[in-house]
Amino acid sequence: MTEMLLNTQPNIADPDGFYAELIAAHDGLSDEESQTVNARLILLLANHVGDREVLRAALKAARGD
Repeated sequence: MTEMLLNTQPNIADPDGFYAELIAAHDGLSDEESQTVNARLILLLANHVGDREVLRAALKAARGD
């Protein structure tokens, strides 16, 4: 059922470019600051998705469940 809710197929235009931007967002940050950026990004994207079932499926997928 997770597969129906959560798109795990490649879906980002220019994924390598996005990865470079993601890494660049952490340039010059301490580990703690970097963790804060990651947490903020997760919460922003979770708010954008908004669907609790999709978010629950994403949590399970991220844990490898």
